[in-house]
Amino acid sequence: MKKETKTEGVLYRKYRPQKFKDVIGQNHIVKVLEGAIKLGNISHAYLFSGSRGTGKTSLARILSREIGTSANDLVEMDAASNRGIDDVREIRESVNTLPFESRYKVYIIDEVHMLTKDAWNAFLKTLEEPPQHVVFVLATTELEKVPETVISRCQTFSFKQPNQEMLKDFALSVAGKEGFLLEPAAAELVAILGDGSFRDAHGVLEKVFSMTSQAVSVKASASQRNITREEVEAVTGAPKAELVRAILEALVEKNIEKGMKAIQGATQANAEMKLFAKLILERLRFLFLLRLKAGMDDYIKKQVSEDDFSFLQTLAAKADSDLTAKVLLSFITAYEDSGRTSIPELALEIALADCIKSV
Repeated sequence: MKKETKTEGVLYRKYRPQKFKDVIGQNHIVKVLEGAIKLGNISHAYLFSGSRGTGKTSLARILSREIGTSANDLVEMDAASNRGIDDVREIRESVNTLPFESRYKVYIIDEVHMLTKDAWNAFLKTLEEPPQHVVFVLATTELEKVPETVISRCQTFSFKQPNQEMLKDFALSVAGKEGFLLEPAAAELVAILGDGSFRDAHGVLEKVFSMTSQAVSVKASASQRNITREEVEAVTGAPKAELVRAILEALVEKNIEKGMKAIQGATQANAEMKLFAKLILERLRFLFLLRLKAGMDDYIKKQVSEDDFSFLQTLAAKADSDLTAKVLLSFITAYEDSGRTSIPELALEIALADCIKSV
């Protein structure tokens, strides 16, 4: 059995939601749980599934508090490191012990898909007929590895990944609470680097705040607490925005030399090619939508800075009919293939050449 792991960052612990109203992006789950609590209709077992950093464990803890379970009656287990039959036997024995001071004793089992086959078999009987004072909350990032016999005995909830707009707003909010002002372009990059995870976004912010705080301390000026995209790039090693812009310009201008120079620039800066491809795809998608005049301007404005939107708009006006979905598909393939060869930049070079030389 274990409590909160040391791998969680300071910011993630500090801003972990404490109440249902604090939970971001999971309203479909919160409403159901709040309704069940009001009606006194508490299930004996819940199964939370979703990708990492979407708030499964946080919501499990909130649920525990909302049904009146104290810290003394909350048991947490990480099945990634406590996955054997002996660990499950320990649970089977302890469930028969009444809560110390609460109506319910709650067991939160994280990464539950990691349990061994024997552990699952031992756990199933307890899950089928638990004592009335016991509530299980199982969390997993890989629902397909959880036995159907277990899923059928739980109320199952699927957690949504936060989109980039949500992560951007989240980054701006946390920065403000910490006394920093993230420029919109910087917040956008944090959201991209967060990769659909609040926890990962927290990790990026923690690095950025740490480096910025050192700079502020040296300069002794609160006015230096603004954070630019360039500072986020420097701290995280993300490819520079001008390299992404150069790729887009190369595609529109059909300038293979400019595009190859941009890729080499990212390579020489030791940028991660998969991230570079992702950043290119982000902007290429927006450029494609603007060229189509698909009525997506307001949506795109929310995703990028004013300067970036102006750049994309200008470039879209220059783009001809060769900027098609096939170009996007080529870079999707490059993104998927990045890192699969001993030459990290090869996939992007192929995509660029294919898009420019085939037209």
